[in-house]
Order: sequence, then C-alpha cells, then structure tokens
Amino acid sequence: MPKDLYFDDFHLGQKFNSITSYTVTAAEIKDFGQKYDPQPFHLDEAAGEASFFHGLAASGWLTAAIVMRLRVQSLAVAGGMIGAGAEEMRWTEPVRPGDTLRTEIEVVGLRRAKSRPEYGIVTTTTLCYNQNNKIVLRATVNFFAPLRPPTSK
Repeated sequence: MPKDLYFDDFHLGQKFNSITSYTVTAAEIKDFGQKYDPQPFHLDEAAGEASFFHGLAASGWLTAAIVMRLRVQSLAVAGGMIGAGAEEMRWTEPVRPGDTLRTEIEVVGLRRAKSRPEYGIVTTTTLCYNQNNKIVLRATVNFFAPLRPPTSK
C-alpha cells in the first residue's frame, strides 16, 4: 500500500497507476445485477446476447465500484479518500466476464477548500482500461485531502 498522501504532496500532472488489477467474473456481474441493477443484460447470458450489448455486461455501477477499489489501493490519501463531487463519469465500453481492469489516475486540479481550511480539493481524471487497453470508464472526480499537519513529515 502506498504511503498516505496529504494535499501538499500532490502536483498537477502527477500520475498514479494501479498497483494491482481486477478480473471481473460472470458470477459477480450477475450477483451485483440481481442486487442493485436487475436488468436482463446483467443477469443472463442469453438476454445479454439479445441486447444492445451482444453479451453479458457488467452494470456501470459495478465497474465504478471496481474503479473505486483500484483508486483507493493505488492512491492512499491521509484519512481516506473523501469525495467532493464528480464532474464526469462515462462508460465507454462494456465490461465482460473475464475482463481484467486497471486504472491510470492523473491530477488535473488543486485548490484549497473554502469551507474547510485544513483541507484542499484534488481533482483527478481516472481512466480504467481492460486487458485490451480499451478505456471502459473515464471519470473526473474531486476529493478532499488534508493539509500536512505541522508536526507530520
């Protein structure tokens, strides 16, 4: 796990790559679909084949959850990654059983938080790729990062 980062540790253009990848299974696509997004193309191969997706496809929200896991594993923010709003989230390719996902994160904005002077807001763009290097999700999100305490080095 990477060391905890404070707002002061970030700079524009800084990049973080996944320290691990994640392989999606048909069972978890169906399980997530059953629990949270019960559409036929998330639940059944035949229904998926007859759909817009031409095969079983993961819910975009499952993909987003996997991306969050990869982000947290690759980018350890002191005190945790506390969301401060999403600016964009686009699903650009379906995620299929057996796809192996990885992320690339780039810092694209930095500003001090007006309402919480002990925090800054970091804006990142995350690209999630499958094993064929196709982007399956693109997201630009903001999160709070604490300023480094005076006694912390």
